[in-house]
Amino acid sequence: MKTIVTGGAGFIGSNFLGMVVTENPEKQFVCLDSLTYAGNRDNLADIEDRGNFTFVCCDVCERSVVQSLVREGDVVIHFAAESHVDNSIEGADEFVRTNVYGTHVLLDVARKAGVSRFVQVSTDEVYGSLGFSAASSREVDILDPSSPYSASKAAAEMLCLAAWHTFKFPVSITRSSNNYGPFQFPEKVIPLFVTNLIDGVKVPLYGEGLNVRDWIYVLDNCRAIDLVARRGEPGEVYNIGAGNEIANIDLTRMILEAFGRDESWIERVSDRKGHDLRYSLDCSKIRALGWTPEISQDFAAALRETVDWYRNHEEWWRKLKK
Repeated sequence: MKTIVTGGAGFIGSNFLGMVVTENPEKQFVCLDSLTYAGNRDNLADIEDRGNFTFVCCDVCERSVVQSLVREGDVVIHFAAESHVDNSIEGADEFVRTNVYGTHVLLDVARKAGVSRFVQVSTDEVYGSLGFSAASSREVDILDPSSPYSASKAAAEMLCLAAWHTFKFPVSITRSSNNYGPFQFPEKVIPLFVTNLIDGVKVPLYGEGLNVRDWIYVLDNCRAIDLVARRGEPGEVYNIGAGNEIANIDLTRMILEAFGRDESWIERVSDRKGHDLRYSLDCSKIRALGWTPEISQDFAAALRETVDWYRNHEEWWRKLKK
């Protein structure tokens, strides 16, 4: 039996593999990643030579390759996805292909092989936009995605839940809030702003910056996903958030402060089309399973640590920003 991690060379997937491969030397882990622009083999450098880790360059849509790898009793944790909202607005073809069809292929192969557990890694964006005073989203709430990206993730979830309801296939779903930390591709707000400031470039802020996100440090999310893989109930959905609801303008100010810069370093840009106002998660279900965020509890400290990581890894992110 082995654990197959799709999208394992990406941001969250590589952090997850770095954690579980190191902590479980007696278990075997296989990373499937097609190494698109956001997948980076360098993210796995610390575990590449470990005897319990194998890398396979593979697109999850390639059924024959996936079939050759998945075996009865395996655990599948499915991170692989196109994830940048702006890119999905520009063109949704790859999002539908990878996030929907790719999930279908992986589910179908895994079900027929008889895997022991399948975890679909999803996003709080499937709930759609909340008002400032609205209650936090719960797992039973109706999904109302706003972007092609979030719509494709919601569609993937429906395929997973259909596999549970029709075949009793042991799939669980996690919906996490905004992640931050090492190895995040510098198109997302925190690494983009940090690397811009290192280069002496202003930071592009959408609109007035009033949109609110809940921020969770990536390793806290990885701990929760691992817990769901081991102890989550089949057919269930688990919200994963840290309760750090911060407006984009306030996040921007915190990053500017870390560099000793004032608000003259903000470049106001046109707001994103269909920009969701607020995301907020009720995480009582995952907490009842025994999880609590640790690093994320001190957001300011974790953000400073993240800023320092990008300062100390210029060679890594400069390759990606070329």
